[in-house]
Amino acid sequence: MVMQPQQLTLRAIAVLLRRHPSTISREIRRHSQLGQYDSAHAASRARVLRHKPRRQSRLCSGSELFQVVMEMLRIGWSPQQIASRLRSIWPDHPERHVSHETIYLAIYAYPRGELKRQLISYLRQGKGKRRPRTQSATRRERYPAELSIHLRPPEVEDRLVPGHWKAT
Repeated sequence: MVMQPQQLTLRAIAVLLRRHPSTISREIRRHSQLGQYDSAHAASRARVLRHKPRRQSRLCSGSELFQVVMEMLRIGWSPQQIASRLRSIWPDHPERHVSHETIYLAIYAYPRGELKRQLISYLRQGKGKRRPRTQSATRRERYPAELSIHLRPPEVEDRLVPGHWKAT
């Protein structure tokens, strides 16, 4: 890296590259050899890792574990209950333990079709998509900030119309 021999701090490098300092620190830690960062080595290593196959999911379609999980879903168990139960059924076989998130991912990873619809129907909510919880923040923004209680019509204050009464 050209910037390190210039005695720039990690924070200064981060500002120049418009990255977080922890990202720069992690990059230097990962790709340093004998205390020296080598960008050519880092680039070649990134190329190799990009083409390396990812680890296969434990819930591959057709595996015994997949069949057990799908049967439990079919009889009405939630993914959280299944994950917990698998740990108690096979306490000495961690390769048969899966998290509830892995179960959800296995279901939602299926391409569109009858099997995916069937698997989603096994879920208690039966939703076709998972939405992040942050969506509630967008719902909060439905009401404009300038809407004030003082801008109410005067007949609301008189409470003569049904529905305008004050709760006691």
